[in-house]
Amino acid sequence: MASIFRRPASVMGSMATRRLQQTSPSSILHGAKHTCRLHVVQPNQFFCRHSVRSFSSKETVTITYVDPLGEEHPVEAEVGKHLLDVAHDNNIELEGACGGELACSTCHLVFEQEVFDSLPPMSDEEEDMLDLAMELTETSRLGCQIRVTKEFEGIKVTMPDDGY
Repeated sequence: MASIFRRPASVMGSMATRRLQQTSPSSILHGAKHTCRLHVVQPNQFFCRHSVRSFSSKETVTITYVDPLGEEHPVEAEVGKHLLDVAHDNNIELEGACGGELACSTCHLVFEQEVFDSLPPMSDEEEDMLDLAMELTETSRLGCQIRVTKEFEGIKVTMPDDGY
């Protein structure tokens, strides 16, 4: 999910203006929450495009990914990140062919029943994509749709053999 802001250069502040003068488009940091790409619209007007998906806290929990061969891969996962992003950040082979845009089922994960029961409800779109997944179970979800919470400390998620 992205948002776009159009602002005069004077509103962007001197830091943004300096960064923009150095390289255009440039990335700047708005507080500590997200990085923004500035693009020139007119000489004194820029627009900022940033993604809410990129925000996460620095608090972490330990999650274990279990690959199709049964090997366990414990990782530190930032609270607020999607499980697909956590896997990629830790070199876990969870495909995510659509880049987390809910257009495939290649980030299919299987959860333990008690964890599955605590997850937010599944959207119709996620359910439609899961219908395409191989080795579908009653506790299957897409990793791109599940954000890490503090309650995930110590959980195990299994990557089915979807062509692993």
